[in-house]
Amino acid sequence: MIRLRGLSDDELIDISKGRQLNLSLEEMQRIQKFFLEQGREPTEVELEAIAQSWSEHCSYKSSKPVMRRTIFKCTREGIISEDAGVVEFDEDHYYVAALESHNHPSALDPYGGAATGVGGIVRDVLCMGAKPVALANMLFFGPLSMPYEKLPRGTKHPAYLLRGVVKGISDYGNRIGVPTISGLICFDESYTGNCLVNVGCAGIMRKEHLVRSKAGGEGDIFVIAGGKTGRDGIHGVTFASYELSEGSEVFSRPAVQLGDPLTKEVLIHAVLECVEERLVTGMKDLGGGGLSSCVCEMSSELGAEIELANVPLRERMEPWEIWVSESQERMMLTVREENLSRALEIFEKWDIDAAPIGKVTSDRRIRIFSNGTKVADMPMDLLSGLEYERSFRKREVRERGIEFREPENLNTVLLNMISYADVASKEYAIKQYDQVIQGNTVLYPLQGRFNSKGPGDAAIIKPLESMRGLAITSDSSPLKVGLDPYRGSMCIVEESLRNLVAVGAKPDSLMDCLNLGNPEDESIMGDFVSVCEGTADAAMAFNLPIISGNVSFYNESSMGAILPAPVLMGIGIIDDVRKAVSMDVKSDGNSLYLIGETDNELGGSQYARLLNLNGGMVPEVDSKGFMKKARSLLKAMDLAIIASCHDVSDGGIGVALAEMLFAGGFGAKVSIKSIPGKASRFDQKLFSESNGRWIVEVEKGEEKSFKELCRDAIHIGQVTEDRYMKIDERIDMSIDDLYDAWKKGIDV
Repeated sequence: MIRLRGLSDDELIDISKGRQLNLSLEEMQRIQKFFLEQGREPTEVELEAIAQSWSEHCSYKSSKPVMRRTIFKCTREGIISEDAGVVEFDEDHYYVAALESHNHPSALDPYGGAATGVGGIVRDVLCMGAKPVALANMLFFGPLSMPYEKLPRGTKHPAYLLRGVVKGISDYGNRIGVPTISGLICFDESYTGNCLVNVGCAGIMRKEHLVRSKAGGEGDIFVIAGGKTGRDGIHGVTFASYELSEGSEVFSRPAVQLGDPLTKEVLIHAVLECVEERLVTGMKDLGGGGLSSCVCEMSSELGAEIELANVPLRERMEPWEIWVSESQERMMLTVREENLSRALEIFEKWDIDAAPIGKVTSDRRIRIFSNGTKVADMPMDLLSGLEYERSFRKREVRERGIEFREPENLNTVLLNMISYADVASKEYAIKQYDQVIQGNTVLYPLQGRFNSKGPGDAAIIKPLESMRGLAITSDSSPLKVGLDPYRGSMCIVEESLRNLVAVGAKPDSLMDCLNLGNPEDESIMGDFVSVCEGTADAAMAFNLPIISGNVSFYNESSMGAILPAPVLMGIGIIDDVRKAVSMDVKSDGNSLYLIGETDNELGGSQYARLLNLNGGMVPEVDSKGFMKKARSLLKAMDLAIIASCHDVSDGGIGVALAEMLFAGGFGAKVSIKSIPGKASRFDQKLFSESNGRWIVEVEKGEEKSFKELCRDAIHIGQVTEDRYMKIDERIDMSIDDLYDAWKKGIDV
C-alpha cells in the first residue's frame, strides 16, 4: 500500500515526483480524496495505473476539449477512428492509417526512440486487422552546424540525433518488411533541445476482417501475444508529459523502450492469420501505458479481471512494473473461450509467446491479481482520464508585407536557397529506407533520372492486384505556423492536397500530429487552439476527414519551447496507377505552364528566412479556387496530356522549376513577368510561396486540349535541351550547378 491519508501537499508532490508519476498537486489530492472515501490506501498498482491513465499522453486532458470543437468535427459517414482511421478503399477493402509522435524517447535515445516509434504505429494499424503496407516519417532537428559549445548540458548534437533517428527508422522498417515511402526533415534552432520524431503507417484489409479496439463481450479471454514483458518503457507516458531537462538523460532513460523488429515481423503474420480465421473479437496494441492503458481502454464499457502471474516476463518484476511496462512488440487480443486453443496454436506455430491472462467482465471494474492476490480493484470511471479547459491567449498577428531591398544577384540567392537544409536533398535519409519491399511501390519519393533525381510531391503504392493506388504525402510548415498559427495550419492542409493532386491522386483523408510546448503556458495553448481551428477549418472547407491523429505537448527544454510543428499525413486515391504523374520534366520542346496566382506572400517563406526577414504575409488559402483548379488538372492527367507536374511550395517558382529540370536532365527558357497575382517585384514572383500553384509540363501537341481544361493556366516557357534554367533576364544557371548545391545541402 502507498500511504496517502494525512499527507501534506508537499508530501503528495514528493510521492508524485519520487515515483515519476508527473501528477499535479490537484491530481494527487483528487486521488487522496477518492481513497479516503473508500476507507483505504491505494496499492502501488492502483496509483501507477491512475498516473498512466491521467497522463497527457493517454488522456489528452489539455487537448481533447479543444479538438472536440474543431478536429473531431472533420469526419464523414462510414469512417472508423480508433487506434487508426479506417476508410473505404474499394468495394471490398478498407485502407487503414495512423500518425503518432515519439519525441521525448528519440531525444534521449535517437536510435531506439525512433525505431520503437515505428513499431508502435505499425501496431496501431495492425490492431484494426490490416496488413501494414507503407511507412512515413516527419523529423525536426536543430541546425546541423550548431557549435558544440552552444549545446545545453545533457543535449545531444542535432547531427548525432539525425544519424541515430534515420538509422533507427530504417533498421526497423526494413527488417519488418514495410516500405518507407514518404517523409520530411525540417531544421530550426528551437528543436535543438527537443527533436521531433513523428511516424505514420498505412495498411490494407478486406472489410470483413475489421477488428475493433474494444473487448468483444463478457466472458471473452484476454490473450497477450508477442515479446516478453520487461523493465524497459516504464513510465513512458508520464515521461512524455513533461519537459526535457539536463537530468532526463539519467532519470528517464528506463522510459525508452527496446524494439525487436524480427519478433514484430513474425507477430504481424501470426496476428493476421488469427484475424483471417475470425478468431479475434477485439484487439489493441500495448503501447503507451502498457497493460494498464490497453486493458482499461479495451474494457472501459465492460470490465476486466487480469492475472499478472500469467504474463510472459523477461525478468523478475514487481506487479506494478508488469502493469505499466511499455515493452515492445506486444498485442492484446480478446477471443471467445471456444476459440482460445486455436488462437494459441497459431501463435505457437509462428514461435510467438502468447498466454491467456484474464477475462472480460460486465461490472465496469478492473480487478488485478498477482499469483491469486488482489493488487488492484477500481471502477473504470476512475481510469477514464481527465479533461481541462486550459486558459489560453492567442498571439497577435499583423498582416502586412515586408519592406526590403531586392537583392541584385538572384542567381546567388537561388543557389543558397536550394542548398538550405530545409529545401536541400533528403537523399541521405531516403536511401537508407527500403522503398521496394513488398513490390507495391509505383512512384518513389525521389523521382527522375538515375543520377539526378528530384523530390517528389507524393509517393504511390498499389496495395492490391487491381490498378487502384494510394498516394501518400507528409507535410508541415513550422515557419508559417510560427508567424500565424491559424493561417499557417491552413497552408499545411492545402499543401498536402496540392501534393496529392500533383501526382494524379484525388485527396481522400488526412491525419494530424500536433507538436507544441507546455499547454499550461497560455500563449502556447493559444497557439494550439489556433492550430486546431486552422486545420479543422481548412479540412472542412475541402470536405476532407481527419481520420486519426496525435497531440504531443511539453516539447520544451532549457532552450525554451519548440517552434509549433503541426504535421499532416495526406492520403489520396488514384484509380489507375499507370496514369501517375512524376515531377521530372520529360522532353525538350514541351510547354511549361503555371497554374495559380502569385501574391506578395513571403511570410514564413524560405526566402524570408534566408534574408533574415521578420514578419510578412502568410499565404491565404482559397478552397473554392483550389478545388476548381484541382479538378481540371486531374482531368488533364487522366487524359495523359500532362508529362510532369510539381507543386510550388518551399522556395517558390525558382526552386520548383529547378527541381523539375535537374530531375529530368533538361533546361528551360521561362518568363514570369506576366504571371497573374499581386506580386509586383521579380523576386516576389520568383520566391513567393502563395498557395494553389503547380508548374505543369504539357506534351507537344496537347497545348490546346490542356488550355481547354485548365483555363487559368499561364504559359511561361519551354523545356530546352541546353541544361540551363533561364528566367527572364534575371536567372541564368546551369542545372548541374543547381543539382550539386541541392544534393550537398545536408552534410552529416
